[in-house]
Amino acid sequence: MYANILIFAVSLFLVVRGVTMTTKYSVKLAANFRLSKYIVGFIIVAFISILPEALISINSALAGVPEFGLGTLFGSNTADLTLIFAILIIYHGRGIKIESAILKNIHYYPFFLLLPVALGLDGRFSRAEGIALIIIGLIFYWIVFKNCPTSSASANHGNGGQGHYKNLFQLLFALAVLLLGSYFTVTSAVSLANFLQISPIIIGLLIVGLGTTMPELFFSLKSLSRCGGGLAVGDILGIVMADATIVVGLLALISPFSFPVKIIYSTGMFMVAAGILLCGFMRSGRVLSKKEGYLLLFFWLTFIFTEFILNG
Repeated sequence: MYANILIFAVSLFLVVRGVTMTTKYSVKLAANFRLSKYIVGFIIVAFISILPEALISINSALAGVPEFGLGTLFGSNTADLTLIFAILIIYHGRGIKIESAILKNIHYYPFFLLLPVALGLDGRFSRAEGIALIIIGLIFYWIVFKNCPTSSASANHGNGGQGHYKNLFQLLFALAVLLLGSYFTVTSAVSLANFLQISPIIIGLLIVGLGTTMPELFFSLKSLSRCGGGLAVGDILGIVMADATIVVGLLALISPFSFPVKIIYSTGMFMVAAGILLCGFMRSGRVLSKKEGYLLLFFWLTFIFTEFILNG
């Protein structure tokens, strides 16, 4: 048991560290192309940040426990939309201003979140549904790309070509660390769940799900201090959408799978409700206030309590 706990802790640390490094070097590379902070947040950083959930979910499907991966995806999404935003708002103190580029994309955001839940109501994702989810996710990102302003990022040409190659090498190394950590996170978590005789869904939701949200929390805290709310908000919203559509779609495309339908009726519905609540707050006054931050925190605590009752 103690060996499993140690392997699990080290593996989760590698996942968090790997995605932090990956985000850092991918942003450096993106800056050379003068991409706007919204594109960097919504697309570049978001796609890098979903790698832990994606790799963990793929490994869980290959290990025969797809519900672990799906629970991790939906659980981390709910935490991103509530707990992580609550921490950012409370940390910032004076609320987070929602800029116009973000507001253009949130009107239909809950609708896109609802689609994977609707497709999973029968407790199974087929290969055709996987393709549909990938297309849905790509459509969302095409809309984001179309609505976002052009470059506002400053390019850094001081390092020249050697700097580019160095960042690329460090990015590949970080991806290798991430891949290694995600594999052992799944194997050790399943062994630990079997030993403790608890549902793997609980470990996926609470421990792994929260662990995989740490990179976007750290990145968002830094970007909130340096760049304002645009990059931080875009990063989190982009991660959630990619997890809910493209990652779930890839899982089903690789290997269609069945899962306990309560994941959809509980975790999935909480994810959609969190998206509706957050988008409502964003549109109401174009500022996420501290009061709304505490309400998001209360929503997340309600979610955790409900999941313990249903899966404990």
